[in-house]
Amino acid sequence: MILSHDTTGSGPAVLLLHAGVADSRMWEPQVAALARTHRVIRCDLRGYGATPLTDEPYDDAGDVRALLDTLGESRVAIVGASFGGNVALQVASAWPDSVSHLVLVNAAFELPATRSLQRFVRREDALLEAGDVEGATELNVATWVGPEADDEARALVRTMQRHAFEVQLGAGDDVRQNPGPEIDLDAVTARTLIVSGGQDLDHFRAVAGHLAGHLPGAKHVQLGWAGHLPSLERPDEVTELVTDFLAEQAA
Repeated sequence: MILSHDTTGSGPAVLLLHAGVADSRMWEPQVAALARTHRVIRCDLRGYGATPLTDEPYDDAGDVRALLDTLGESRVAIVGASFGGNVALQVASAWPDSVSHLVLVNAAFELPATRSLQRFVRREDALLEAGDVEGATELNVATWVGPEADDEARALVRTMQRHAFEVQLGAGDDVRQNPGPEIDLDAVTARTLIVSGGQDLDHFRAVAGHLAGHLPGAKHVQLGWAGHLPSLERPDEVTELVTDFLAEQAA
């Protein structure tokens, strides 16, 4: 199965990978600006947006690689948020020659969970076990959308998360997701920009610091105002940050 996706613009390819609380719609504020200089590819990972979950075994990095092969893209820049940032790291680690640049926005990575993240997971699990999908959705909106976001951004995250819950819970035990390639940070050769949010959970700030210390030459920018989804919270500022990075490195 090929992931649901869309493309726009022309030039070097940039792939946008969404957070686990979202789907490809989270990147709408960035697409037009990026498409002026790039071929912009957005996709919905399995169980998100328009991509269903089936009973066939899969891993997200393999799905991304298959999509890029289908589109004829042998080398891309990848912008990944949260869970999408982890998938981006898998791809950049497993196929380093395929990734020219990485922008990792509050990326997920296997560090021990902090107490704040553990509390969130316990609360979400309890709500879902009780069948309270609306409560779990609101918990995610409250946790992951930072104080700078407007009502429209919050409503979009609410819609995306509720839909993801419906798809994933509806699939039940038939899902056969594999972990995918192990991330070897030493194998990553892409030029990397790490973006973290000063208002995000401390776990993700720790991850950003770890990645900055282990990816050679990586640039780390902490946005003091940002929560977990800065591309929706101050979209123009994040768009400028990403486009400037890609233009600077290309030059």
